[in-house]
Amino acid sequence: MIRIFIGYDKRERAATSLLIDSLNKYSTSPLSITLIKREHLDGILTRPRGPLDSTDFSTSRFLTPYLSEYKGWSIFMDCDMLFQDDITKLWNLQDDQYDVMVVKHQYIPKSQKKFDGETQTPYTMKNWSSLMMFNNSKCKQLSLDYVNTAHGLDLHQFKWTDSVGELPKTWNWLADEYEFKEDVSNIHFTLGGPWFHDGIGSYNKSDYENIWIKYHEDCTSYSCTP
Repeated sequence: MIRIFIGYDKRERAATSLLIDSLNKYSTSPLSITLIKREHLDGILTRPRGPLDSTDFSTSRFLTPYLSEYKGWSIFMDCDMLFQDDITKLWNLQDDQYDVMVVKHQYIPKSQKKFDGETQTPYTMKNWSSLMMFNNSKCKQLSLDYVNTAHGLDLHQFKWTDSVGELPKTWNWLADEYEFKEDVSNIHFTLGGPWFHDGIGSYNKSDYENIWIKYHEDCTSYSCTP
């Protein structure tokens, strides 16, 4: 059973539904999928949403080990992704010597704005935390107290560990930040996607958005995962 936690923001319901559908479509393993919703974390996530938090799950993503009872492995991912490959392949990259494994992006954002007009905040290790594979028993540093009180950059820059393993870039391919490659395993629409536009298909920002729109059309022709 692959345990997956997806950060949820109500502005991205359509993206979340397609992500879940794509995970199930390609997976050869049973999946346990949990949405991390801020309204479900009453008494757990006590810190307010900060001025630099571009989503409801900017901080709550780091509760994944706690929500997994610090047992086994779990994957966290942003909701603005679309899988094109079997997540079992990613799951099989677990390396017990690391506390957490991520794609170690090295890039400077091309724009000052991201999705829905949110401010783009550059910082070292940007987008590393958008997909994390946690070795939960080694992540007890991410206690409720720490997640609720630590500086946001301390969380996103992994100041809570010095044991960060590296995953292949194809598992967190940044649309419109990286060059277009059709066969990447997971497209990450970090700058936003067509679900933010007026009407699906009314505005095609890039070739990656065309892929998302085509998937949406195919999905709604039967019945997409709710």
